[in-house]
Amino acid sequence: MIAIALTIVAATWAGLAAERHAPGRAGHGSRRALTVVLYAVLPPIVFLNIAAAELDADFAFGVLIALGVVASCALLAWFVADRVLGLRPEQTGAVICCVLVANTGYLGYPLVAALLGFDRISEAVVYDMGVSAPALFIGAFSVGAAFGTRAGEGVRERTRAFFARNIPLYAGVLGLVAPAALAPDWAVDASRIAVFGLLPLGFFAVGAALAEDEGEHRLRLPPPLSRPVATVLAIKVALMPLLLLALAAPLIDLPDSFLLLAAMPSGLNAMIVVHAYGLDLKITAGALVWTTALVVPVALAASLL
Repeated sequence: MIAIALTIVAATWAGLAAERHAPGRAGHGSRRALTVVLYAVLPPIVFLNIAAAELDADFAFGVLIALGVVASCALLAWFVADRVLGLRPEQTGAVICCVLVANTGYLGYPLVAALLGFDRISEAVVYDMGVSAPALFIGAFSVGAAFGTRAGEGVRERTRAFFARNIPLYAGVLGLVAPAALAPDWAVDASRIAVFGLLPLGFFAVGAALAEDEGEHRLRLPPPLSRPVATVLAIKVALMPLLLLALAAPLIDLPDSFLLLAAMPSGLNAMIVVHAYGLDLKITAGALVWTTALVVPVALAASLL
């Protein structure tokens, strides 16, 4: 946990410093790197982990409830961003994506291992593949296609953009039907190491994005807590796990890992969606920083107790 926290802080500051030193270059370079991740790195990671996951039927109901909670929170995020705050479409889409996309992979797995034990990692995989993957590859990409400034005009162009740019979705579908033999242990382990390697890249991009928007005034970390970011913080970190607990407790014995993963901060993959479709980068970067700044210290303190 200490290494993860230090990596997040160092990578974010490195992105800030690089963009300030070479304006326009660090942000542009990090976005190009995220595009490479979208089309070349994420698809094999998704395929291998879904093909290798053992989806226990005991957790099926929990996954369904969690999916309903995520969808409900995304709808609430749309209502607050669009109807209450009156944000532009690309800003509204960014708020929704930050609520939908959770850092249940390269942050959630280590947290489950540190706080609940390594024997609970399989539960984390079930949640990650059953809840977070559809929320990202179907939910967030659909939001990007619907609200983004680079998704085209009209329903036909935006629908084409969703299917043309959502390569990880096809990898996930193939992973569901592929035999486990196509996902050997060494390949799955390698893919998860690659996921950990994306952590500094993602937060470097966050730092560079924040620096791009600071103008003449030096940005402080965490950035100012804007109303859109506060909306993400309240819904993503506070409401989502509480709603999951309230709905699941009367019906099933909800795994502790599910509750922990439901409280994860906004995921770095939101940056990929935002860049691919032209959603608001400043809101996304701020939401990543604030949700992570809240969750990681709490988790670090819990791991030390």
